[in-house]
Amino acid sequence: MAKCDICQKGVHFGKKVSHSHRRSNKIWKPNIRTVKAIVDGTPKTLHVCTTCLKSNKVTRA
Repeated sequence: MAKCDICQKGVHFGKKVSHSHRRSNKIWKPNIRTVKAIVDGTPKTLHVCTTCLKSNKVTRA
């Protein structure tokens, strides 16, 4: 599962272009971590991207 539970950041699709300009499909996944966090006063396991962890949008348990 490559989706953040906080900001809903998911995968991005595009083209990988080689030096000879041949194109192939490419997928970029966000950096998702499984974290125990406090949600409504109880600890829960969430899938959170590292951008949300750095910006303190999540309080760890």
